[in-house]
Amino acid sequence: MQISDNVRGALYMCVSMAGFTINDTFMKAAMQVLPLYQAITLRGILTMVALISLGVITGGLRLRLARRDAGALIVRSLAEVGGTALFLAALVHMPLANLSAILQFLPLAVTLSAALVYGDRIGWRRMLAIVAGFIGVLIIIRPGGDGFDQWSIMGLGAVVCVVIRDLAMRKMSAAVPSVTIAVGAAVSVTAMGALGSLGQGWVAIDLHAGLAIIGAASALIVGYMFAVMVMRVGDISFVAPFRYTSLLWAIVLGWAVFGTWPDFYTSIGAAIVVASGIFTLVREGRLARAAR
Repeated sequence: MQISDNVRGALYMCVSMAGFTINDTFMKAAMQVLPLYQAITLRGILTMVALISLGVITGGLRLRLARRDAGALIVRSLAEVGGTALFLAALVHMPLANLSAILQFLPLAVTLSAALVYGDRIGWRRMLAIVAGFIGVLIIIRPGGDGFDQWSIMGLGAVVCVVIRDLAMRKMSAAVPSVTIAVGAAVSVTAMGALGSLGQGWVAIDLHAGLAIIGAASALIVGYMFAVMVMRVGDISFVAPFRYTSLLWAIVLGWAVFGTWPDFYTSIGAAIVVASGIFTLVREGRLARAAR
C-alpha cells in the first residue's frame, strides 16, 4: 500500500520521538547505578563512534567549515552540553513524564525567542498560545509547592539551553551536513562527561547498566536518524505536531519501567502546553503557506 509523504513524515516523527524517549528511559535506569558523568561519557563514546562512522561512509562529515558556520556550530555544541547536563541531572531525580512535560514548552519558547532575537513576527494568537503554554509549565512545576525544587529549575534550564541550540542553527548555512552537526554535539557532550567524571569518579559496570548504556546509545542514534529523515518528507506543519508523542512515550515508559504516573496537576499543565504548542505549529504552517 502506497502512503503519502505526510503520513510517512508523521511515522518518522513518531519513531524519532520514541527513540529519544527510550534513550531517556535507558539513561535514567543506568544512572540508578552509574554516576551521571560516567553514564554520559559511556553513551557518548558509543554514539560518537557510530555517528563518525556514518559520516565517513556517507561522506557527510566535514572538518573544515566557513567561519560563520564554525562559530554557530561551537555555540550550538556548547548549548547541547549545557542542555544535556541539566536534563540528565534533573532526570535522575524527577519522574520521566514530569520532566518530559516541561520540555514540551520548547517549541513555544523557540518561537518567542526567534521573535526577540531575529525579529520574527508573531501575531496575537500565537502570543496568547505562548502565554498559555507558560501557564501550563507553571502548573506542572507549581512554584512554592512541594514538587518545586532545584531539579525543576534544572529542567527549565535545559529548555533555555535547547532554545539557544536551536537559534544557533539559524546562523548555520544549509551546506553544513546534518551528520557534521550531530558529531560536533556528540564530541562536545562526551568531552564534558569525561571531564566531569574526573571529579565524580567511576564505578564498576554491571550487566544491567552496560545493557542500559548500549540501549540508550542505540535509541539516541535511531532518534537522530529519523529526525533527519523527517525534514525530508511531508509538510512540516502537518508533521511537526507529532513531536508531542514523546510525552505519551514518557508517560507509558515512566509507568512501565519506574512505576510513576503524572499527578492531576502535571496532566492538566501538560495538556495546556501540548495544546498551545500544536496550535502554534499549525498556525505557523498556515502562515507559511499563505506567504508562499
